[in-house]
Amino acid sequence: MGHSCDSNDVRMLVVRAGTARVGLPLASALETLRPLPCAPLPHSPPWVTGASVIRGAPTPVVDLGQLLGGAPAPPTRLVTVRAGARVVALAVQEVLGIRTVARAAGLPPVLAGSDERVAALSALDAQLLLVLREGCLLEACATEAPAG
Repeated sequence: MGHSCDSNDVRMLVVRAGTARVGLPLASALETLRPLPCAPLPHSPPWVTGASVIRGAPTPVVDLGQLLGGAPAPPTRLVTVRAGARVVALAVQEVLGIRTVARAAGLPPVLAGSDERVAALSALDAQLLLVLREGCLLEACATEAPAG
């Protein structure tokens, strides 16, 4: 059951996760930081790279590119997002900036066409799934408008 971004324009934090450009809802983004040491979490899906201590709290780290179906890739940035009452770090290859995205362009949701991963994420962290469902995959520069 998909959904497309079709309401008003929205400000997004644009990141590169693997080969995908992803718009994350700016309202959910807390900060970006360099990758930190990450301890593996046993019995977690392959896209959960482990947990890092961020601001004194153990924080799960999700490889966003791998969650989207790409190969594992070393991150250059972590983006922390509020997922309900918790914080989750998304490992990405690049933070591209803040953009106002025209949702009327019918952009696909972040987890378009990944039913198995959506089901796994829903079982593991429904709040993070809600954050990602508010984001969009950005496929071409023409779908973005400059922030302002």
